[in-house]
Amino acid sequence: MNIIEIKDLSKNYDKFSLGPINLNIPKGEIIGLIGENGAGKTTLIKLLLNIIKPDKGKIKLFNRDYLEGEEVNKKDIGVVLDDMFFPEILTPLDINLIMKNIYANWDKELYFKYLEEFNLPKDKTIKTFSKGMKKKLEIITSIAHHPKLLILDEPTSGLDPVVRKEVLDIFLNFMQSEDHTIILSTHITSDLENVADRIVFIDQGQIVLDDLGSNIMDSYGILKCSIEEFKKLDKSDILKYQNNKYNYEVLIKNKNALKKKYKGMVIDKITLDELMVLMIKGEEK
Repeated sequence: MNIIEIKDLSKNYDKFSLGPINLNIPKGEIIGLIGENGAGKTTLIKLLLNIIKPDKGKIKLFNRDYLEGEEVNKKDIGVVLDDMFFPEILTPLDINLIMKNIYANWDKELYFKYLEEFNLPKDKTIKTFSKGMKKKLEIITSIAHHPKLLILDEPTSGLDPVVRKEVLDIFLNFMQSEDHTIILSTHITSDLENVADRIVFIDQGQIVLDDLGSNIMDSYGILKCSIEEFKKLDKSDILKYQNNKYNYEVLIKNKNALKKKYKGMVIDKITLDELMVLMIKGEEK
C-alpha cells in the first residue's frame, strides 16, 4: 500500500521550478531525500504538508486527495521542519499540557519516557536548552501522538555525532511498527546510509534517482584511472566523470560486471556524498 502518491506535481517560482514530480512511497519504509540546497526538497515537503499549493498535479496521502478537498487526518502525520520552533518561554511540561488538548491520542507516558531517556529536564524553559536538546524535544513531540507518517526536514543538522546517533535511534525505534513511514530530508548523507531503505535524489527540481539504498550501494561505484586508461573506457559505461589533478574519477553502474571488464583498474565503493557530487558536478562523456 502506498502511503503517498504524487503524480505530475509542479510548483513554479520566478527563478525556480519543481517538477513534474512523480513519486510513490509505500508504508513501512524510511525514505532519504537528498539534494543540494535549493534543489527542491523543502518545497516538496511543504507541498506534501499543504503549506504551499502546487500549480499542477495530484497528491494523495493515506489514499485521500486533499487537493480535491478530501480531508486528511492530521493526527496521522508528525512533522519536524528545519525552521520549526517552540516558544522559548515554554517548558516540556507546558508542551505536554498543550499537546494533550490538540491530539486526542497524545501519549503522555511515551512523551515523558523519552524526556527521561534523553535527559531533557521537564521544568526548565526551552531557552536554556542546547540546539541538540531542542531538536530532540521537537522529534519526541512529533511522535508522541503516534503518527503513521513522520516528515523530517534536516532533523540532525548542526548536531554532534553522539546526539545524531541518539536521534537516529529514535527513528529506528519508531519504525518498529510496520505501519510507520518516515521521509527524512538531510544533507548528512552518512546518516541515510545507516537507516534509509530508499533514496530519492532531487536536483534542480527533478528526481534524478529513486532506488533502494542497498541497490545504490551495491551497483554504483567510482572507477579511478589514468588519462590513458580513461580513453580506453567504453563510453556507455561512463555516467559522469571528473578530471582530477592526478587521475580520473568515473561514476559507473553495475560495478561487479565492470570489475571483470576492466581488470586491473580500481573500482571503489561509493558513498552518497560522492554519488551526489559526481551526478551534480561531473561531466558527461
